[in-house]
Amino acid sequence: MKRHIPNFVTLLNVFCGSVAVIFAVNGNMKLTALFVFLGVFFDFFDGLLARKLKVQSNLGLQLDSLADMITSGLVPGLVMFHLFNLAGPDWMEFGVNQSITVLSMSSNSFLPFFGLLITLASAYRLANFNIDENQTDAFIGLPTPANALLILSLPLIMEYQSSDIMNAIILNKWFLIAVTLISCYLLNANIKLLALKFKNWSFKDNAARYMLIILAAILIILLHFAAIPLIILVYIIISLLNK
Repeated sequence: MKRHIPNFVTLLNVFCGSVAVIFAVNGNMKLTALFVFLGVFFDFFDGLLARKLKVQSNLGLQLDSLADMITSGLVPGLVMFHLFNLAGPDWMEFGVNQSITVLSMSSNSFLPFFGLLITLASAYRLANFNIDENQTDAFIGLPTPANALLILSLPLIMEYQSSDIMNAIILNKWFLIAVTLISCYLLNANIKLLALKFKNWSFKDNAARYMLIILAAILIILLHFAAIPLIILVYIIISLLNK
């Protein structure tokens, strides 16, 4: 019976990701972010439970990647699509009749689909992760949950820390193109990054992990959602310096 517990937690991630997709399609970034955060929470604890209960399995590995593909792959692509839509001309009009959404597009409506490159890059990374035996104690490339949080931080900054300068930067199409390309690169870059898997609580063995957690907490307190891109940068720097 206990072998099914981590898989049930993973399915909660699937549920949260599916709900986040619905809200992302309807442009509700607050609730999209909420359910992605919940999905990432479940994604962290399903692996932890599997290790603690000693019920790790290939089924759990495959199910975990499928869940991540929804929550941390499809959703950030849709969020970037939404941001491109906000940044561009009024190329899309939504008419909602009961549960049917009608999309009316003009001839210059293709740029927002560029954001879906994040979804493609996430799919490639997750497939590669499943067959790569060198990512047990560390990640090669940015994990999809971290990338999802990076993308979701942009609409959250606009929502809760809005300023004319910040909004102008985030809704600049060239900025969004750059973020999309950087995101795709980091997901599949040949960079060894720290895995937040604690085999023990020793400071000596986990100094880099503790440092990352402490710095992340400080940045969140000071900068709130604007801290997330900086935390990703700090995560990469600490990982590169860590031996």
